Amino acid sequence: MALKLMYITNHTGIAQILDGYGVDRIFLDLEIIGKEKRQGHLDTVISRHSIEDVAPLRNVIHESKLLVRCNPIHENSKAEIEKIICDGADIIMLPYFKSVNEVEAFLECVKGRVKTNLLFETPEAVEQADKILKLGGIDEVHIGLNDLHLGYGLAFMFELMINGTVENLCEKFREYHIPFGIGGIAALNKGALPAEYIIAEHYRLGSECAILSRSFCNAKNFNTLTDFAVVFLQRLTEMKGYEKVLANENSAFFENNHVMMEERIKEIVGRIKSTKK
Repeated sequence: MALKLMYITNHTGIAQILDGYGVDRIFLDLEIIGKEKRQGHLDTVISRHSIEDVAPLRNVIHESKLLVRCNPIHENSKAEIEKIICDGADIIMLPYFKSVNEVEAFLECVKGRVKTNLLFETPEAVEQADKILKLGGIDEVHIGLNDLHLGYGLAFMFELMINGTVENLCEKFREYHIPFGIGGIAALNKGALPAEYIIAEHYRLGSECAILSRSFCNAKNFNTLTDFAVVFLQRLTEMKGYEKVLANENSAFFENNHVMMEERIKEIVGRIKSTKK
């Protein structure tokens, strides 16, 4: 089974291209509350999308699903979620929650009208995973590696894939029969940690979904939509081809991949720590 792929954009032209290429989800990111404080010092993408982008995207998407990440629970969550639903979102993702009460408030706002996705990206959420997953109305979940590694004070976000955090969470998701995804992936042969390792780890863990990261194909690096479309399709085709190879691999392959990935991650962490001394 191929991974469901998500791409973050509020650009209707890009959304149309991705919809035509079979990208599973167009990801509109409204999260801004608290994000600048947490990630402003890092080389991460802080989207400046608007709630007014929901309806235009809905109008151009025909095959893909429209996933909208709302803000963490706040005083205006009810109104925000109501407009997201009314304007056509298929899935709403709740980010940066730390308590069962926040998840309950989110689910009460949605009231089962669209699918829900919980983004596990705080240590507090991880610690309360069982209590949270027992709640009804959770359609799927995702592990947010970036904020979660910051929360644990780790040097590199993929440390979470070798220190037991991701492994234990995935085991719980499987136990509760809730579909899940993990972080993001770059194009093949790109990224500090080669995407091949990460994609194979998705297969080993039973992950069903991943975000196509900025390094997969950043639209800002192209002068025209045509240029973007050509490169994106090439990289998407390469990735799909690699997934076909993985579909025929046995468990020994995936265990070996995990060992090699662990060695590479430890090397990267060592380099990061040495530069900070």
